Amino acid sequence: MILAQLSGTFINIAAVLVGTAVGLALGGRLPERTQRTLLQTLSLVTLFIGLGMAGDLNKVSAGSVPGVIVALLALALGAVIGEALQLEDHLSTLGDALKRRFRGGGRFTEGFVAASLLFCIGPMTIIGGLQNGLTGDNSTYVLKSTLDGIAALALAGVYGVGVGFSTLTILVLQGGISLAAGALSSSLPDPATNPYVLALTGAGGLMIVGISWNLMLAGLNLEDRRVRVGSLLPALVIAPLLLWVFGLLAR
Repeated sequence: MILAQLSGTFINIAAVLVGTAVGLALGGRLPERTQRTLLQTLSLVTLFIGLGMAGDLNKVSAGSVPGVIVALLALALGAVIGEALQLEDHLSTLGDALKRRFRGGGRFTEGFVAASLLFCIGPMTIIGGLQNGLTGDNSTYVLKSTLDGIAALALAGVYGVGVGFSTLTILVLQGGISLAAGALSSSLPDPATNPYVLALTGAGGLMIVGISWNLMLAGLNLEDRRVRVGSLLPALVIAPLLLWVFGLLAR
């Protein structure tokens, strides 16, 4: 039963590892100009995905408060909390620890953090995990695996082996969602239409737009101006909580 609930996660991990391996094999042979262009191409696709996710905010409101305002407040509060907890720095520290342990070369930490956030923030992570955990259906994660494998290929060519170690994050987060869904199946709402999930994924979409911006800056060698997306992670919890609070106040 547990293997069935985690089947999509294992497929996703395999796709990322294969994509990383191919990217590493090709990365050293591609001209730097081509690598930058690939990174910018990935940035554009990531922007498209992020904007599509953010569009879920148009489907949500709490009384007279539109979903985009809920997301704005959630991201602002998330930034304050995330910076206080130094979440971005802790993610980087984890990447640095893995780099020392496994002697990863190149831009290991940047690849680990960027890939972990890109692969694990999004509606397919949540909906796929609930679907796989509740029914054993891994079709959403199979689709996500295809996208992640292609993205891993492009990222590994630039960032190196750190991209492959993002599978640890995938295992913990996606596997955790699937197992939790299996354990709490009687009380979980339909993730595709539930307003709290829509608020969460909408906020996540705006964070994906931030990742797109960072990828574009990396292609232009302007990474000192990047968005500290890791510090915004608390917004994924705050967004549905604010929606609930505003809903109570609107009654």
